[in-house]
Amino acid sequence: MKVGIIGANGYSGAELIRILKQHPEVELSFLASHSTSGTLITEQYPHLEGVSECRLEEINVDDILGRADLFFFATPSGVAKNHVHRFVDEEIPCIDLSGDHRLKDSRLYGKWYKYSSAPTSVLQKSTYGLPELFREDIKNATLIANPGCYPTATLIGLAPLLKNNLVHLNSIIIDGKSGVTGAGRKASMGTHYCEVNENVKAYKLGNHQHIPEMEQVIQTYTNSDATITFTPHLVPMSRGIMCTIYCDLAQSLSTKDALELYHEFYRKEYFVRIRQENQWPATKEVYSSNYCDLGIAVDERTNRITIVSVIDNVMKGASGQAVQNMNIIKGWNEQTGLKFTPVYP
Repeated sequence: MKVGIIGANGYSGAELIRILKQHPEVELSFLASHSTSGTLITEQYPHLEGVSECRLEEINVDDILGRADLFFFATPSGVAKNHVHRFVDEEIPCIDLSGDHRLKDSRLYGKWYKYSSAPTSVLQKSTYGLPELFREDIKNATLIANPGCYPTATLIGLAPLLKNNLVHLNSIIIDGKSGVTGAGRKASMGTHYCEVNENVKAYKLGNHQHIPEMEQVIQTYTNSDATITFTPHLVPMSRGIMCTIYCDLAQSLSTKDALELYHEFYRKEYFVRIRQENQWPATKEVYSSNYCDLGIAVDERTNRITIVSVIDNVMKGASGQAVQNMNIIKGWNEQTGLKFTPVYP
């Protein structure tokens, strides 16, 4: 199957190339990028020498439409919404790695992303692409809204509790920490080496764009309103996300009980790994892989549960999950092209 990547010059685009070049069922038909069109992908990423020699093309929908059977949009937020509807109208599957099609309420998108939204008719056709929660919906989807990195780690961490009504929804607190690739490749003062090195800082307290995404999914999953507290931090590493999630339990539960619940919930999920009692996952242990690793602890004194969830933000938090969604849409084995052993140390 021929696939195209729009926004191939960013970190998620480069990661898609790495995955898809060894995927047995696909052929990369073209790469597009508005800001670096006309250059070879190897000029942007010399590590792709001998892997891909494609020249980056301008984003021209009329020229692109017939050249691939599926498209990945690895563009910054505010770009995909201007183009995706053309592909959806032609019933050509699209997987959008940006946030443009995650929020069903166009007013929320405008408030949190500061752009005008995609047409409501297109938003209603989008399917939230978190396979561990919405696999059946993904199978028949034409437009996949690939989840954000923080929501992926958080929602996988919370899902067994949400499904069984075991937490007070308004007690959910998420402490998130991300590597610098989460901010994209475009340089800024906040990601300057001297600002990031030997430093940890919180940012976007109370106004991070992933907050309404997480609340929307929690509400969809539980049929109840939820208001969460989320504090993201930037840490001095290239890849990785750790979300430490705190919730008040709705009933008494031991750590052993919680671990049994999680093992049962995720027993068929290849990409979710659960640590034994008193063991905690680290970002290095999922580096460059599509795994999400979880550690669980219940404080019986406070009746509060803590979940530690780690992913590679460029893989399970972006490109790896996008390919996982492609595999589901096409009816291929979900693990195809994604059985990477984490790189360690």
